[in-house]
Amino acid sequence: MKVAVDISLYPLDANYLPPIKDVIARLNDHEGIETWTNAMSTQLFGEYDAVMRALHKEIGTTFESLPKAVFTIRILNNPVTH
Repeated sequence: MKVAVDISLYPLDANYLPPIKDVIARLNDHEGIETWTNAMSTQLFGEYDAVMRALHKEIGTTFESLPKAVFTIRILNNPVTH
């Protein structure tokens, strides 16, 4: 099953841009997932299992490296526009 995910990271730190760029770069490294990034969020497109594996790994890595951070995530199954 295909999914589309809209994800945003909010590091609770004055130096917020490097962690955001880092998680985007790591998400881009996952095969089988297409990523689109804009000023507000990053969208991921792919098979459910591949996308969820990537999210699981990269959210965990981010939480281990930042003292405080918030992710917002919206997931759509069977996207019709992609």
